[in-house]
Amino acid sequence: MPEDSADRQVARWARELDPYDPVKEAIVMRLAILGRHLAQTRRETLDSDGLRHGEFKMLLMLRRQGPPYTTSPSRLADLLGLTRGALSSRLGPLEQAGLLTRTTDATDRRRVHVRLTEAGHEALRGHLDSEGRGEDALLSVLDDDERHALAGLLRKLVVGVESGPGAA
Repeated sequence: MPEDSADRQVARWARELDPYDPVKEAIVMRLAILGRHLAQTRRETLDSDGLRHGEFKMLLMLRRQGPPYTTSPSRLADLLGLTRGALSSRLGPLEQAGLLTRTTDATDRRRVHVRLTEAGHEALRGHLDSEGRGEDALLSVLDDDERHALAGLLRKLVVGVESGPGAA
């Protein structure tokens, strides 16, 4: 296996620090490198697809609602962790782009519905396809058994974090 940047960094630190666990440091460093790589790839994919991160999250959240892919603005704000004002300012550009609609409830004019349009579905599908290709490229160096093993090991770490002290 060829040496990577984590190997070189760990080797430098191992010479300088006595109580240093090189395996732990290599794992943490590689997770950080992969996290940065995924974040950068996602930013580039969003940029090439013409979406901002917040816009993508909004389309995704509407899609997650299931048919008919609609919800109230207040529920959408809660799901996204936004104030009503912040949500309102984000809805406008997506509505102008034809990716979602806001309609008044036919039986109660005080109620508004935000709905994903067909163009919104297409934009979301296109972005998820692009993102999937980047993820496939990242994982292409692993065979199926290695992917399953890695998924299991990462699950074990996530379960530990999610069930440990201070877990939500």
